[in-house]
Amino acid sequence: MTTRTRRARATAAALALGVAAGGVAFGMSATSAQAASPAKAAAPAKPYGTVNTISGKELVVRMYPSIDSSPVGVLSNKAQFGIDCKVRAQNIESDVVWYKLRGKEQWVTGKWSDATGTVKNCDQVFPKKFRTPSNAVG
Repeated sequence: MTTRTRRARATAAALALGVAAGGVAFGMSATSAQAASPAKAAAPAKPYGTVNTISGKELVVRMYPSIDSSPVGVLSNKAQFGIDCKVRAQNIESDVVWYKLRGKEQWVTGKWSDATGTVKNCDQVFPKKFRTPSNAVG
């Protein structure tokens, strides 16, 4: 098992523990993950992200900040979405930033997202939820 895989699993486990402790429910349909077209709606409050896939394809929204995590929806290219915070997690083509969607337990990679505004680290925004367990390894 590579260091990257161990780190991604440790992050996912820490998030799962925090979510379980907080009683937050997962789940959404693919349509509820899609943001309104930028031409039809004003940009969300800062910080927010804009999907910027080079290919123009949709960006997969995941349950945890890892491509090993279950997909829970998609965002269309150029869609804008609110951001709660960011974490350093699985490396996607030299980018380790993942954004937590505002008000949801869902994540997108920073590799194909452009952030507008200052995005704080999740351990600053949710200190009890995103702390590293004292017995964590790696």
